[in-house]
Amino acid sequence: MTAMTERPTSGTERPTSGTPRATSGSVAAGRPPRALRFVLGNITLTALVVGAFGTAALGLAVPALDGWRTPVRAGLALLFLVAASGRLGPPRAALVAMVPPRLPRPALLVGLTGVLEALGAVGLLVPSTDRLAAACLGLLLLAVFPANAHAARRRVGLHTPLLPRTLEQLLYLACCVAVAIIG
Repeated sequence: MTAMTERPTSGTERPTSGTPRATSGSVAAGRPPRALRFVLGNITLTALVVGAFGTAALGLAVPALDGWRTPVRAGLALLFLVAASGRLGPPRAALVAMVPPRLPRPALLVGLTGVLEALGAVGLLVPSTDRLAAACLGLLLLAVFPANAHAARRRVGLHTPLLPRTLEQLLYLACCVAVAIIG
């Protein structure tokens, strides 16, 4: 889902101690500025929070949006739409690099997960399918987590350190579980 941006690699390259590091206000070796990396690294978390709080604020004026489920569903839908856009848009090559080498056809897997995320996001917005969509997206989160762990350990593709990544995934999973079984 989210990741700090790093230079996309083929999966066989390893960072060296001589790898240029970006300093505050500069761009080294094509690496985005630190502020942009922070925003990109937290974009799905930001989408979840903005979607949930934005819908909750609308719920103050629109009774149909009242309660906790609708804002969480909306936040998750925005999160997964943002994540899907990354899998189907420009960051795609870096996401392909994150797929563990033992898995076949990484580009196809990345595209497939993007399509599933987009379909799940739409399903979250439909009251008759929201529980099923949340359950399926929770399973998808579990299925893609090994790629995030691989990327964190090998420092390939788009990645964040493993502990923050795990905590973020657990938050997303908890939101999916809450929508799927509570309420």
